[in-house]
Amino acid sequence: MTTAKQPAKAKQNTGAWVVGIILGLFVLCCVGSSLFNQDSGGTAVPAPAVDERTDTVPLLAQATASQGICYGWWLEESFRSPVSVGSNLGDGVAVEEDDRCPRWVQVRARVTYTAESSESSDSAFITVTGSGDFSSADLSAVQAGLARFGLHEDVFVDDPGWAICRAAVALPLLVAETGAAPPAATPTADPAAVAAPLPDAGSDFLRDRWGSLLAAAGLLLVAALLITVGFVQRGRQRAAAPAGRIRGTS
Repeated sequence: MTTAKQPAKAKQNTGAWVVGIILGLFVLCCVGSSLFNQDSGGTAVPAPAVDERTDTVPLLAQATASQGICYGWWLEESFRSPVSVGSNLGDGVAVEEDDRCPRWVQVRARVTYTAESSESSDSAFITVTGSGDFSSADLSAVQAGLARFGLHEDVFVDDPGWAICRAAVALPLLVAETGAAPPAATPTADPAAVAAPLPDAGSDFLRDRWGSLLAAAGLLLVAALLITVGFVQRGRQRAAAPAGRIRGTS
């Protein structure tokens, strides 16, 4: 009689080991996601995509050829090296202190992302700088004009890469509006070619909440596994119960 009950105990021990391993994996998953959130936390400022930079450079080069002014962008993260710089001279080439650009205008943006545990909110600081022949009033007018294109602080926080390239492309028009330069010539293109639209500004929903979504997905997976293990163990117990009773009575 005692020997007939030992297999049932072994099955129960096996089920307990399975549940323990699943719970352990879930705890490691949650701890790992928390560590990743604390390490990066979505605080790294993304650079413009490759196609955004390659599309921006020729547009700035056309404006430079028409107006005689170099245009560029400078995206940086607080207390860190620049994330992305570029100009009509090329991707990665700044207009400041370059002998090829005696006259230049540049849009600068400093974006700061904070951890989810911080009480501070994400922020962006945008300014327009230029060579000494541009007055501070002209540069301030160009900076204020960026808001007409929807390029305010919230947009730079939401998608800094897209926003900095869009702001750089808007510089020639805004400079011409101040009277500091003639209007830039309209870019010419092959009529058969279809210009690719600039991508819409993205959302930081996943950037701020990817850790929580990962933990929720892990919890649902663990729940599904526990339910499956429970059904399997219940079915085995029901199948083994009549045989155990028959052996006991005999």
